[in-house]
Amino acid sequence: MASGSSHDRGTWWLALPFGLLCWPILGWIGSATAALAFLFGGLLLSPDLDTRSRPTRRWGPLRLLWWPYRKLLRHRSLLSHGPFLGTLGRVGYLGGLVLGLAGLLTPWGAPTPAALLHWGQLAWNQHPVLLLLALIGLEASAWLHLIQDGDPVAKTPRVLRFLGQRRRHRAGLGRRQARGRGRRP
Repeated sequence: MASGSSHDRGTWWLALPFGLLCWPILGWIGSATAALAFLFGGLLLSPDLDTRSRPTRRWGPLRLLWWPYRKLLRHRSLLSHGPFLGTLGRVGYLGGLVLGLAGLLTPWGAPTPAALLHWGQLAWNQHPVLLLLALIGLEASAWLHLIQDGDPVAKTPRVLRFLGQRRRHRAGLGRRQARGRGRRP
């Protein structure tokens, strides 16, 4: 598993090359969108938001918004570190927070949640390619994180791993022996 500084270094080093991949098709706007989404995803919407980590601290006083997320999810669970599910969960959580806060702050002049959803729909209708590219950039930065932590496809979620442990247990090995610890005499 890579350290926080390794994740940051990888994100900074690969943001520009990732953005340049989009240059031939979408020009400089697409390239900038991809690179900025990659940076945002790697530095602020990292899979490590489920722990006390650098990405959590980068939110400053707003890091309190991620406290429920951290309490609900176990570190490296399928819902935080899973391909596609993790990014979808973090983006959905952040979107839900924005809509909830807008609802609470509407009496003080904040836009209503309905207005925010309408603006989001307008943005999707006018710039679907750029928004899709931003989502791809967020997911690509999450994949970089997962690859640095170890092969995301080879690592099975904890929910599925118990099947292998049960088979070893039935073969005559105790749980401690199945994990390589052995029994004490």
